[in-house]
Amino acid sequence: MSVSLPGNRELPASQYDLSTYWGRVRHAADISDPRTLLVSSAGLENAKSLVAGYKQGNIRDMNAELWGAKKIVDSTLHPDTGEPVLLPFRMSCFVMSNLVVTAGMLTPGMGTTGTLLWQIGNQSLNVAINNANANKSTPLSVSKITQSYFLAVGASCSVALGLNTLVPRLKRVSSSTKLIFTRLVPFAAVATAGALNVFLMRGEEIRKGIDVYPVLSEADKAKLAAEGKSENVASLGRSKKAATLAVSETAISRVLNSSPIMVIPPMILVRLQNQNWLKKNPRLTLPVNLGLILTTSIFALPLALAAFPQRQAVDASSLEEEFWGKGGDGGKVVFNRGI
Repeated sequence: MSVSLPGNRELPASQYDLSTYWGRVRHAADISDPRTLLVSSAGLENAKSLVAGYKQGNIRDMNAELWGAKKIVDSTLHPDTGEPVLLPFRMSCFVMSNLVVTAGMLTPGMGTTGTLLWQIGNQSLNVAINNANANKSTPLSVSKITQSYFLAVGASCSVALGLNTLVPRLKRVSSSTKLIFTRLVPFAAVATAGALNVFLMRGEEIRKGIDVYPVLSEADKAKLAAEGKSENVASLGRSKKAATLAVSETAISRVLNSSPIMVIPPMILVRLQNQNWLKKNPRLTLPVNLGLILTTSIFALPLALAAFPQRQAVDASSLEEEFWGKGGDGGKVVFNRGI
């Protein structure tokens, strides 16, 4: 992300108002824009050069080209490490990476083996995405990643198989209602395991805490820039409470993202399968399903990512006692929530 690039001049966080939900939605749409995946290594280096040029004072004002460069940098580099996030696990690739496994999980009439395999595939992808986009001030060991992976897979498979067994035994509901319940089983499994996956993959953050920093006033920023220290604001320490908030909000945003994707397409598909044109052309079921999932995913992702700010500012007094009275502007501290 742009904070890792050289220069003492602070880059605007976004061209949108991040204090509002819709401003964050528009910003999230930029970060998750799949078109940024087409940018070459040379294009990324050019974008980094433009951003660095602004931060070093060589470019005076923000313009369309510079905003475009910032969009590329923000969607590609991790905000803590400054290194590119592996392409399949970037938010800009989230929709495409999840399309296949989501379509697999929502395939009507799957047996036990298919249910297990698709749930395993989904949780494998979730582990990779959560690890790639987590706060990196508290790295997770390979053993913890492995342990978290198997726990998440076990949870999703248990929920999916348990509900698949339970739904047919319901006696007081109609067959059409049972069909709807069956189509919603993947949602229950994904929502449960998705939230658990975040807590498992980022549990080390909660146990050890994450770095928090004072929120700087405009006067503080100008002073640090003059001293050439704008990128070297020292951490106030690691907060477990901040980590708990960060991980909890990320888990909620994952559920908010999966809910429309796992509910809307199967409900629409149930309706469409009663239409004569689809009954006469059953081969169209798969592409129709993929189209429904893709369309829903494109709109759902930025809406879910924007539920909470990525750079979260809270009152220092809401954290551990060691941070009381150490907040910056307005008594607040800031930390990277992760995505």
